[in-house]
Amino acid sequence: MAAAAATMVSSAGGLLAMLNESHPQLKFHALSNLISFVDQFWPEISTSVPIIESLYEDEEFGQHQRQLAALLVSKVFYYLGELNDSLSYALGAGPLFEVSEDSDYIHTLLAKAIDEYASLRSKAAASSDDAAKIDPRLEAIVERMLDKYVELAFLPDENILELVLLSYCSSFRCIMDGKYQQAMGTAIDCQRLDKLEEAITRSDNVHGTLAYSINVSHSFVYRREYRQEVLRLLVKVYQQLPSPDYLTICQCLMFLYEPEGVANILEKLLCSENKEDALLAFQVAFDLVENEHQAFLLNVRDRLTAPKSLPSESVQPGSSDPASAQNENSTAPEDVQMTDGSSAVTTNVPEADPKEVMYAERLTIIKGILSGETSIQLTLQFLYSHNKSDLLILKTIKQSVEMRNSVCHSATIYANAIMHAGTTVDTFLRDNLDWLSRATNWAKFSATAGLGVIHRGHLQQGRSLMAPYLPQGGAGGGGSPYSEGGALYALGLIHANHGEGIKQFLRDSLRSTNVEVIQHGACLGLGLAALGTADEEIYDDIKTVLYTDSAVAGEAAGISMGLLMVGTASEKASEMLAYAHETQHEKIIRGLALGIALTVYGREEEADTLIEQMTQDQDPILRYGGMYALALAYRGTANNKAIRQLLHFAVSDVSDDVRRTAVLALGFVLYSEPEQTPRIVSLLSESYNLHVRYGAALAVGISCAGTGLSEAISLLEPLTSDVVDFVRQGALIAMAMVMIQINEASDSHVGTFRRQLEKIILDKHEDTMSKMGAILASGILDAGGRNVTIRLLSKTKHDKVTALVGLAVFSQFWYWYPLIYFVSLSFSPTAFIGLNYNLKVPRFEFLSHAKPSLFEYSKPTTVPTTTSAVKLPTAVLSTSAKAKARAKKEAEPKANAEKSSGAESSSAAPNTGKGKSSSEKDGEAMQVDSPPEKKAEPEPLFEILTNPARVVPAQEKFIKFLEDSRYVPVKSAPSGFVLLRDLRPNEQEVLSLTDAPTSTASAAGGSAAGQQSSSSAMAVDVEPQPP
Repeated sequence: MAAAAATMVSSAGGLLAMLNESHPQLKFHALSNLISFVDQFWPEISTSVPIIESLYEDEEFGQHQRQLAALLVSKVFYYLGELNDSLSYALGAGPLFEVSEDSDYIHTLLAKAIDEYASLRSKAAASSDDAAKIDPRLEAIVERMLDKYVELAFLPDENILELVLLSYCSSFRCIMDGKYQQAMGTAIDCQRLDKLEEAITRSDNVHGTLAYSINVSHSFVYRREYRQEVLRLLVKVYQQLPSPDYLTICQCLMFLYEPEGVANILEKLLCSENKEDALLAFQVAFDLVENEHQAFLLNVRDRLTAPKSLPSESVQPGSSDPASAQNENSTAPEDVQMTDGSSAVTTNVPEADPKEVMYAERLTIIKGILSGETSIQLTLQFLYSHNKSDLLILKTIKQSVEMRNSVCHSATIYANAIMHAGTTVDTFLRDNLDWLSRATNWAKFSATAGLGVIHRGHLQQGRSLMAPYLPQGGAGGGGSPYSEGGALYALGLIHANHGEGIKQFLRDSLRSTNVEVIQHGACLGLGLAALGTADEEIYDDIKTVLYTDSAVAGEAAGISMGLLMVGTASEKASEMLAYAHETQHEKIIRGLALGIALTVYGREEEADTLIEQMTQDQDPILRYGGMYALALAYRGTANNKAIRQLLHFAVSDVSDDVRRTAVLALGFVLYSEPEQTPRIVSLLSESYNLHVRYGAALAVGISCAGTGLSEAISLLEPLTSDVVDFVRQGALIAMAMVMIQINEASDSHVGTFRRQLEKIILDKHEDTMSKMGAILASGILDAGGRNVTIRLLSKTKHDKVTALVGLAVFSQFWYWYPLIYFVSLSFSPTAFIGLNYNLKVPRFEFLSHAKPSLFEYSKPTTVPTTTSAVKLPTAVLSTSAKAKARAKKEAEPKANAEKSSGAESSSAAPNTGKGKSSSEKDGEAMQVDSPPEKKAEPEPLFEILTNPARVVPAQEKFIKFLEDSRYVPVKSAPSGFVLLRDLRPNEQEVLSLTDAPTSTASAAGGSAAGQQSSSSAMAVDVEPQPP
C-alpha cells in the first residue's frame, strides 16, 4: 500500500505546507513522510530548507522530531552536493543516522565522517592538543561504525554478503580475508589502536592480520611517532601468540630501536635444545644484518649474555670450536660436530654443562653474523666465484680514451673499480700498469682508492692489501701523499659499515699528519668505517681537522661528521651549521651541508625545524643541503608534504644548484614507490632549465634503480641525446642504474643502450662530459662482476641505511669525482645463498620457473664484433674485387701442392680487413655450431639452479623449492641468506662454496685472474701506483 501511495504522490507541496502549521503532530507527520519522499522530491524540498532548519533548532520541539528534521536536511544537502553541511546535520540526527543502512547516502557520509575524524585526530596528535576538540557526536558515529565492522568481521559467511557493503573503502572488498580488514584499516586511519587490537585478536587468522597491519603502517602511516605506536601494539600482540613470528617481531623492534628486546629473543632461541630454534635465531640475525644498521647490530651483539657456568678457560675452546668445525669438519653431520666440541670442553673442565657448551658455540656463530663478518665473507666468496665481468669492454674504453684526457682516464679507473666491486679481481690494473702510471695528483688518489672498491669486504687482509700505499712511519713515508690519502680512503671502503678492526688505525693516521690530502682520505675512511656509530672520540678527531679551516680536508671532515652521526638527529648538527656560517670556504660549507643532512636521516617530522632553518638560509649552499635533509629525513616515505616542498624549490629557487638538487631529492623520497617517480618528474624532465633536467634524470635513476621500469626508460631515452653534455651524462648514468641486472632478452632497450654507450665511447668528437657518463654507465651496468644490483629496500621493506647514504654522497660527484666510489655502498649481491647449521653452503637444487634466457648473464662482447663495427664503412671498389679474384685464381695451383690448412691461410692473407672479419666470423660461427643444434629444440620453460645461485630481483617471483629436496628453508625467501633445515642429517653433505676461492672466478681474466685473486699479497706487490 505504501509503495502504491508513493507512486500516486506527484508533489511534496502539501507536506511542505504542513510544516507551517502550528500543531506539532502535523509537523511530525509532514517530516515523517518527507523522509520517505526525499529521494524523489529533494529539489522541491530544498526550497523549504530554512523552515526545516528552524524546526531542528526549536528546543520546544520534541527530541525525536528535531532529529528527524536534522536527518531530512542532511539528505537534502547530500543531494545538493554540500557534504560538509550534510554531515553536520547527520550528526544532529543521532541514532536516526543508521550506519548499517545500505545506501549511497550512508556510504558517502560515513567516508566523509571517517576522513573528518582521522584529520582531526592527526591534527590533535601533531599539535599535542587535547583531542577533546573533536565533536563527541562525530566520535559516537565512528565508534558505532567501528563496532559494526568488528561485529561484521565475525558473522557467519551467509550473513556477510549484504553486510559487507557497509565498508566505506571498496578497495578492501576483493581481499580474501576482508571481513576484518575494514575495521583494521579504519582503526589505523582514525588512530584508534584499541579498536585495531580488538579487530586483530578476534580475527580467525591473527598472523595474516598482523602482517597486513605492518604493511599498512609502513605504507600509509606518514607520521613516524604514530607508526611507532602502531608497531609497539603489534609487537605486544605478536608476543601474546602461542607461536610468535620472531622474524617479524625483531624487524619491528629494530624499527623501534629496541636492541634489548631483540637480544632477549635471540638468547631464548639460542638456549633452546631444538636445533630449529637455533636456525631461526641465525635467520633473524641475517635478516637484521640486511638492513645495514651497524650501531644497532653491535648493540644487540653486546647485550647477548656470555655463557654462565663455563669457566673462562673452557669458553675459549667452545668459542673457537665452531670456527674449526667450519674449516675442518664441514662434511660431518652437525651432531658429530657438537659431540666433538663438548668432548674438547670436558677434557679441560669435566663439570661443564653440555647446554652451556652448546649455547657458547651458537653464541659465537651469531656474534659473527651480527658483526657482519659472516655475510661479508660469504658475499666475497660468491662474487669471486661467480664473477662474469667483461674485460674487453674496459680494453675498448682504454683504447678509445685519448692520452691527454685526464677526465676520461680517471673515469675508466672508476668504471673498472665499479665493474669489479667486491670481486677482488684487479687483473685490468695489473695488465695496464704503464697506462695507470699516467695518473697524477688527485687522479692517483682515486686510482689507489679504487682498490678499496675492488676488495670491498676483504676484512681480514684489507690492511695488508693496502700496505704499500699507506703512510709509513708516523707523519708520512716516502710515497706520494695522494696515494697515501687514497689508501686510507680505500681502507674505509673495504671496511664500510664494519669498521671495528680498522677505526683505531685510521684515527692514528688522521692524528699523525698535517697533509691535507692525507687528512681528506683519512676523514672519508673514518666516516665510512664508523658509519652511524656516533663515536664521540672519532667526532672530536674529525672536528679538529675541520677547525684547521683547510678547504680540502674540511670538505671531507664535514661529510665524515655526517656519516658518523647518520640518523642520530644529534645536537652536533647545530654546531656544524654554526661553523658553516663562519667559514669562507665553499668546499667546507658544502661538506657540512651534506653532513648536516645525513644527521637527520630517517627522522621525518622530527627534522622539520632544522630543514626549515636550512631551506630559508640566504646561502644557496646551505639551501642545497636543506634539499638533501628533506630527501634523507623523509626517505622512502612518499610523504606528500616533503614532495610538495621539493617541487616548490625545484621551480622557484634562484640557484640552479638548489633546483637541481630539489628534483634529484624526489628520487630518495619516492624510492619505495618507483612507478610514481617518472610520472611526477615527467614535466620537469622537459624543463627549459638544464639543471632541472639533469636532476630529473638522476631522480629516476635513484628511485627506479634495478627495476628496469619501462616508464623510467621511456623518460630517460630522450635525455640521453639531450643538447647539453652534462644532462646526457646524468641520463646515461641513471639509465645504467635502472637497467642494472636486466639483460637484452627481457628488455630489448638494454641491447640498444649498450650499443649507444659503445658508440659514445668510440666517438672521437663526443664531449668529454657525456663520454665520462658513458664510461661510468658501462661500469654500473656490469657492476660487481654482473652479480650485484642497486637495492635501497631490504626484503623486509626496511630501508638499507648504507645504500641510501652511499647514493646520497655519490650524487656529490658533480663537485668532487672521488666520491663516485660511494655508489659501491648501494650494491647488493643478487644471490640466493642457502646455509646449513654450521653456516656452510650445501649443494642443493631449486627451481626457477621461467625461461633461462630471461635472466641469464648478458652476452660477453667479442673481438670480431668490435673490429667489424670499425671497419664496416670501408668501401671496396669493383676493380679491386676483380684483381683479388684474379690473384686468388693464380694462387690456387700453388695451394693444391700444399696442405689444405696452409692453403687456406695463404689464400686468406691477401684479403682486405673486410674479408678477414668475415672469415673470422665464419670461424666463430663454426665454434658456436653446437648451440644451434640445441636452439632447434624449444627453450625449456624452467631452470634448475644450484645453491649458491645468482637470482636477479625480477626472477625472485619465479623461484620455487622442490618438494623432495633434502633441505627446507627456515623461511620461504627467494634470495639472500636463507638458513636450511636438513631433513636427512645422517647423510654426508656436499658443500659448494669453500674457504679458498676457486680459480673459476674471472670469466674474462682466465687463469691470470684466478692466480691474482687467490694470492692477495701478490696483488699488493705488483699494484699500480708509481713512486
